[in-house]
Amino acid sequence: MKPRQKRLVLIVGIVAAVGVAAALVLNAFQSNLVFFYSPAQVAAKEAPVGRAFRLGGLVDGGSVQRDGLVVRFVVTDTVKSIPVRYQGILPDLFKEGKGVVAQGQLGDDGVFVAREVLAKHDENYMPPEAAEALQRAGASNQKLGETVVKETRP
Repeated sequence: MKPRQKRLVLIVGIVAAVGVAAALVLNAFQSNLVFFYSPAQVAAKEAPVGRAFRLGGLVDGGSVQRDGLVVRFVVTDTVKSIPVRYQGILPDLFKEGKGVVAQGQLGDDGVFVAREVLAKHDENYMPPEAAEALQRAGASNQKLGETVVKETRP
């Protein structure tokens, strides 16, 4: 082979390898892609059939039923509600009226079978240690302010 032909074979080989690698990456990305749907979207049949997706909303009040490790509850977005079945240990933040995201598939019976349940907390959450530190800082600033006021007034 001439040097020119060797270069051409090398370039074609590199392009083919990059193409195969890109195809593998895109295939893996697509198979692991999980979309989020609200109960209204699921009820409108916008959610994929036979594929995993995430269902998010609020846990409907009075809907949690426990039978050992099997938990049944209803997720609502105040427009539509979807029943959910989950087998496993729920997160500590899981409560009625609080936000939840469940990942799983919609069964033929219309019940969402969750493989994973994530409890959402509101944006006002603060770790106890941080709250205590802020409280102490606020108390010391308040005392400091009183001291400054007393010292500046005759």
